[in-house]
Amino acid sequence: MATALFVVGQRRFVATMRKAGADLEELRMVNAQAAKTALPAVRARVPRRSGRLAGTLRTGATKRAGIVRAGRKSVPYAGVVNYGWPAHHITGRLFANNGVAASEPQWTRLYEQFVSKTMKQVKGA
Repeated sequence: MATALFVVGQRRFVATMRKAGADLEELRMVNAQAAKTALPAVRARVPRRSGRLAGTLRTGATKRAGIVRAGRKSVPYAGVVNYGWPAHHITGRLFANNGVAASEPQWTRLYEQFVSKTMKQVKGA
């Protein structure tokens, strides 16, 4: 039987996992792993002219979220390339959004495993 996991809000998810006795440091590690899982899909979609934007892709994590970052001070246009700038007639490419969405089946499994493990600990199995 297939099951699906839908997390409606990260704040509520973290609060629920905390109440269930989850190790939030372990959740941070799951978030980091999820971000690393999504990174190749984002990297495959990033527009390449000089390659500078692709070179700024990196991951991070907190107890609340896995993060795929693009851009830095020397490459300040990452947000404009991803989201666009209508006032300047620049259409967003949504490379980060689409990459994360395309890799969702892979990183969702990580959260399913974490929730399952936590629930087994709560039940005392």
